[in-house]
Amino acid sequence: MTTRKEEGSVTLLGSGSTRYPQEYDPGILETFQNKHPENDYFVKFNCPEFTSLCPITGQPDFANIVISYVPAERMVESKSLKLYLFSYRNTGEFHEDCVNRIMKDLIALMDPKYIEVWGRFTPRGGISIDPYCNYGKAGTAWEDVARNRLFHHDMYPERVDNR
Repeated sequence: MTTRKEEGSVTLLGSGSTRYPQEYDPGILETFQNKHPENDYFVKFNCPEFTSLCPITGQPDFANIVISYVPAERMVESKSLKLYLFSYRNTGEFHEDCVNRIMKDLIALMDPKYIEVWGRFTPRGGISIDPYCNYGKAGTAWEDVARNRLFHHDMYPERVDNR
């Protein structure tokens, strides 16, 4: 595992060379300054090619990971996020652990106002698992948003016909 870079140093984007991590590596994540911290707005990432390994069988698990967050002072740089998510490729984790660890790593990195991570895993053994987790900054309105969103996140389930 590498150590976290100096806060705000974006070194991967435009570097011309990319090192793909072979093991879980949150140290690859980078941030940059949010130029609009006074505004509340969502940033959404969609990673339809997420891969991890079943910790019991070693078989690959595939998912579409959706990350939505409301930034505060720092934002995650997208290339570093792509490489971070790639670092799960050889990591044995249950689906629920993957989404919770992703969320916790991004909270530690950015300290966002709000964040949610939803994993939509393809079926194995005839069943798909779609874990969802979220967080709202304590003591703010976003804490209430997180609670409400968790209580209602799947009130209108999507039609699952592409897995």
